[in-house]
Amino acid sequence: MTERKTRVLVVDDQPQIVRALRINLSVRGYEVFTAATGAEALTTAADHKPDVIILDLGLPDMSGIDVLAGLRGWLTAPVIVLSARGDSTDKVEALDAGADDYVTKPFGMDELLARLRAAVRRATVVDTDEPVIETSSFTVDLAAKKVTKNGVEVHLTPTEWGMLEMLVRNRGKLVGREELLKEVWGPAYAKETHYLRVYLAQLRRKLEDDPSHPVHLLTEAGMGYRFAP
Repeated sequence: MTERKTRVLVVDDQPQIVRALRINLSVRGYEVFTAATGAEALTTAADHKPDVIILDLGLPDMSGIDVLAGLRGWLTAPVIVLSARGDSTDKVEALDAGADDYVTKPFGMDELLARLRAAVRRATVVDTDEPVIETSSFTVDLAAKKVTKNGVEVHLTPTEWGMLEMLVRNRGKLVGREELLKEVWGPAYAKETHYLRVYLAQLRRKLEDDPSHPVHLLTEAGMGYRFAP
């Protein structure tokens, strides 16, 4: 039986970028879908269930952030934001809205493809025979890649899961910022510390009973993070 191709949805209103991405992704064995507007992106995502999405923030009909919010209501596939806006505020806003990565235009095709491969890899790693870790607030099942709180499954993006998994696997130990960035995002991200602040805040909102006073997902100022069961 033929293995299903990885499906990529490219959302951008610039024809030359869409064409370049379609060609480069297709020759590497990806199945490519495209959309030029936010509305078309939401419809195409619902119809084709992509494995990863490349999303431009500057769309003609709505903000890419709004598209991201619409997708994150039901889709767990990683989203790589592609934007001409390089300000760190824009990056944090996109990450906070559920993006898994942020690439600034103009971009190098090799770098974008590497980030896409990393995003897909994070989303598809499967573990077996792993323990279930229980805390007073939530339960982490490493084998099933699932988190529950008060008996209800908590929706995590692939990147949120990657960060939580790294901390849980090293429970009780300090995980350095650079180590965490390299493990979850890749070596090129060793200095992107704002990613960690954003994602830890998201995890605390979803998992801690009192996010402003966390007892399980702890920050060690200037050094890194620690998971306390």
